[in-house]
Amino acid sequence: MSSESRMDHVEPLPPSGLQAELVSGTQRAWVTEVGGGLRSYEMNGRSVVDGYGVLEMASGGQGQVLVPWPNRIGDGRYTFHGVEYQLPLSEPGKHNASHGLVRWSNWRLDQPGPARVQASYLLHPQPGYPFSLRIEIDYQLSETGLRVLVATTNVGDRAAPYGFGQHPYLTVGTDLVDDARLQVPAGAVVPTDARGLPTGDVLSVSGTDLDFRLLRQIGPAVLDTCYTDLQRDANGVTSAVLADPTGHALTVWADHTVHYLMIFTGDTLAQARRRRSLAIEPMTCPPDAFRTGVGLLVLEPGQQQETTWGITPNG
Repeated sequence: MSSESRMDHVEPLPPSGLQAELVSGTQRAWVTEVGGGLRSYEMNGRSVVDGYGVLEMASGGQGQVLVPWPNRIGDGRYTFHGVEYQLPLSEPGKHNASHGLVRWSNWRLDQPGPARVQASYLLHPQPGYPFSLRIEIDYQLSETGLRVLVATTNVGDRAAPYGFGQHPYLTVGTDLVDDARLQVPAGAVVPTDARGLPTGDVLSVSGTDLDFRLLRQIGPAVLDTCYTDLQRDANGVTSAVLADPTGHALTVWADHTVHYLMIFTGDTLAQARRRRSLAIEPMTCPPDAFRTGVGLLVLEPGQQQETTWGITPNG
């Protein structure tokens, strides 16, 4: 008997899965099946988000959704309602569980219109996180820019610990972030150690080189910094600004549920991407919230938590 192997021609699937394109005027954005993340966003042919190509994988958290926790959990071990849990160490070099559980999962993408995409995912119970969440993200372009609405529902039978974050890298076209100007409306920072875990302090930015409450050049500043004590407008919205020397600017805004902004100048990225763009990450809680309880949200069965953030290109 003989056997014959056959290879049919199959079009290769991009590493980030199916792609949903949003179009509104001169704006274009792409949302990916893998992770439900924001792969790219541009306006007038100019990048707003420093993303990655359709034939590349996300690296350094590019545009990824950070659920059910943003940033890190030290040793991946935490106690919730008297029970200790152990998560896989997705950042083994620092012995941390990093950036949640949905970044590499297969999301469903639905597109009700050319300028709108809805990404959804059902997070089933698993070792270290035996809770059930349904995450629905609505990406929409309009004349004001990109708006992202994240609605997470506890669809399980027990209370669940929860935090949200997202990880876009912003660019205003400068070769390095050194030449860009930054404004972060924050009165304090959460210092972290070499593992990226909070030291337990909250320090005022007054009189320090971490004070970006007034728009100023980033220069050589090395930032991997969690900002808090955020200033807000009358609607509870906080806004950070990244601008080039000519005044072209981007605003990253977030609603009242976002109490922390992680600012990262990319100094630990691969050489080709190092300090090329600035991550401005809206987060509902600081690093290590599952262990410390600081800013941690607890979703009861059936409870839904909504967070809205967005990017507004100006000039």
